[in-house]
Amino acid sequence: MAVGKEIRGKIKSFENTKKITKAMEMVSASKMRKAQDRMRAARPYADKIRNITANLSQANPEYKSPYMRQGDESKVTGFVVVTTDKGLCGGLNTNVLRAVTNKMRDVQAAGGKSQAVAIGNKGFGFLNRLGAPVISHVTQLGDTPVLEKLIGPVKVMLDAFVEGKVDAVYLCYTKFINTMKQEPMVEQLLPLTAERLEQTAAEKVQHGWDYVYEPDAASVIDDLLTRYIEALVYQAVAENMASEQSARMVAMKAATENAGTLIADLKLVYNKTRQAAITTELSEIVSGAAAISG
Repeated sequence: MAVGKEIRGKIKSFENTKKITKAMEMVSASKMRKAQDRMRAARPYADKIRNITANLSQANPEYKSPYMRQGDESKVTGFVVVTTDKGLCGGLNTNVLRAVTNKMRDVQAAGGKSQAVAIGNKGFGFLNRLGAPVISHVTQLGDTPVLEKLIGPVKVMLDAFVEGKVDAVYLCYTKFINTMKQEPMVEQLLPLTAERLEQTAAEKVQHGWDYVYEPDAASVIDDLLTRYIEALVYQAVAENMASEQSARMVAMKAATENAGTLIADLKLVYNKTRQAAITTELSEIVSGAAAISG
């Protein structure tokens, strides 16, 4: 029964795969909860620094930060692309990289050029294959984002914008909606718009203080805006990591279920093959006995 032996080998292989995908599903579920907690914990800081920055920029209208400089046209557009370091997370990276590619094509069609900062191994490899200039990158962030690792690569893009080498910067990442849904985002990071720094009436009352600037308004506002932009990038990385673990958990759950279905189908085929072989052997025995007795 060479065919039966081959089928048994396939069943064993799929059973081993099922054990691996089930284990990965359980690990991703555990990491997903921790990633969601980190993502939610980062939101209050980003909201607080946004309110303070918005109030400071409005309280000192005679100074306008270079981060809020509006260019006439975007000749050079920068992209901060946030992806994962590992795979096996469904279409998570594919969706955000498709959105980045479409935006780069729009920039190219308008006569502009693109350059990128890659956060994550998958995006870094994709941008290199695409031929897009990568001015800085960071990979192997692990399961916990660390701001110190992100500041260096992002500062390269911020300095290029302040110096006028880049006219606009977009932040590309995957936003966590819920466990079953993650949405690719391409948001304008620089120049900072009034809508991003807009405050509600309650926030204006809460943060409507008078400020004394030390050493001067320009230094304070620029440093705060830098911290705010770093907070936005950190929040995007935290959102992307929560999305990664959710997508991987769902993908591994689907892989485990598919492996179970294949095992059931192969067992059915194996049983049918085995039964057919037994029937054939019985028929040969009966035929042989009849020939001898006849």
